[in-house]
Amino acid sequence: MRERLQKLISGAGFCSRRAAEELIAAGRVFVNGAPASLGDSADPELDTVEVDGVRLSAPAERMYIMLNKPRGYVTTLSDEKGRRTVAQLVAGAGRRLYPVGRLDLMSEGLLILTDDGEAANALMHPAHEVEKAYIVTVRGPASAAQLAAMSALREIEGKPIRRPRISPLRPDGENARLRFVIHEGRNREVRRICAHAGLEVLRLVRVAEGELRLGDLRPGRWRHLTEAELKYIRGLMG
Repeated sequence: MRERLQKLISGAGFCSRRAAEELIAAGRVFVNGAPASLGDSADPELDTVEVDGVRLSAPAERMYIMLNKPRGYVTTLSDEKGRRTVAQLVAGAGRRLYPVGRLDLMSEGLLILTDDGEAANALMHPAHEVEKAYIVTVRGPASAAQLAAMSALREIEGKPIRRPRISPLRPDGENARLRFVIHEGRNREVRRICAHAGLEVLRLVRVAEGELRLGDLRPGRWRHLTEAELKYIRGLMG
């Protein structure tokens, strides 16, 4: 069955569809020895598809895992600065897995890794509006005025965002504790929202992504997704 090249490439776990399109446009994808173009299709059973000289071969069974990322790890497979990576934490899975989205160096919590590009695309696609929930500890108390200012925020550094939903779990005391729910998950979005209200983030933990829940998974540990969690992701994939 013929499919668009970017779908085949992401489905093989090589990268996301968007990244696959960039590879095709850069002339790094070949079909039966000929350079491919955007819009081309191929039949994985009949055609030879290569990316940077590596032939695509989909694994017999996909792997989907959840990691509780500790702070101090970068969300990449390798790092030119020599920092610790999430790939090191999931090396025991025995397969090259790609992180779905990102958590910055000092952020913690739920991170999905998989070799299924279609599943990754479904979780990240803006059209699916997969909500992301975070527990955030900030320095000092968070006043009602600060909570209102953050909840009303519609843009960050000139870029529009959906209004975050913020619930005070412990608004008073030396360090306030808040629950954020956002949609886009832009780079350092929660930290920037807090900075807008004059709040310094001390700790940020992602605890949910759509119907996927971190639960009691310990920092630095990972587990395979349950059948119910996979059913949720398949629903996003249509």
